[in-house]
Amino acid sequence: MSPTIENIYRLAKSQPKKIILAESQDSRIQDATKIITQQNLAEIILISPDYISQNNDLYQKLSQEYFLLRQAKGMTLEESQKILLNPLFFGTMMVKLGLADGMVAGANSTTQETFRPALQIIKTKPGQNIVSSFFIIESPNKNFGSNGVFIFSDCGLNLNPNAQELAQIAIQSAHSFKQLIGDEPKIAMLSYSTNGSGSGESVDKVKQATQIVQNLEPNLIIEGEVQIDAALVPEISLKKNPKSKIKGKSNILIFPNLDSGNIGYKLVERLGLAKAFGPITQGIAKPINDLSRGCSVEDIVTTVAITSVQSQI
Repeated sequence: MSPTIENIYRLAKSQPKKIILAESQDSRIQDATKIITQQNLAEIILISPDYISQNNDLYQKLSQEYFLLRQAKGMTLEESQKILLNPLFFGTMMVKLGLADGMVAGANSTTQETFRPALQIIKTKPGQNIVSSFFIIESPNKNFGSNGVFIFSDCGLNLNPNAQELAQIAIQSAHSFKQLIGDEPKIAMLSYSTNGSGSGESVDKVKQATQIVQNLEPNLIIEGEVQIDAALVPEISLKKNPKSKIKGKSNILIFPNLDSGNIGYKLVERLGLAKAFGPITQGIAKPINDLSRGCSVEDIVTTVAITSVQSQI
């Protein structure tokens, strides 16, 4: 196990939370639940159609609450009762009402199926209007990042965020880095330009996003716009931007769009032999995280541990 994940497991064990696994009939979920329980990483609530039918009072309560949430959209109580038979909606409503602290799904569901109830019911944190995703990247080269560790964002959700959205993604990522990695965030707002060396609409967006972050969070260490080599290599940073605050020592990379983010993390994972953990969501009021349908038992355990730590604050 990597040192980064070992630390996340330690944090999860320090304050175990109630985490829902909404696909309890999957053998991987069952095996992961045993490991999570044995290691005291979280208290698992397994949701299945049988669980729902055996807890009729809870089912009726959640159906009524969901109806009240959605009646302005034309929802009827009968429709709500039908929808709440779905473990994903049932579990999300439990999180909404504080009966659980977070939820992990996706082993047998698409990303859209996992996040539709989350975005309807849980929504974003106060003062934010975007949910984004990140990967924890652990490079074998410990000279980069925070002893080889980075957060890459957004690599999974937002297609082409505007400047305001990009700024929120950066701030969310800084919070995630502090919470999960425990080191000081150093944010590089990536571009094909460094400190005015290039021009264009994308460069302007990244510059504007950087300024927004600086206005909202003046204590954050952030640089933008900056090319990836100047963000990672001190010698190149010195040449391209002698006044750089990061000085080639970034540990959070914010990509200008989903194309570059998704391509970037996969290149680092495949060619750079880095480990990639995620995608993990941020900006949502209570943590809901998505699994790949090809996930392993270890992936499930790690995602639950991360979700548990996200629930602690």
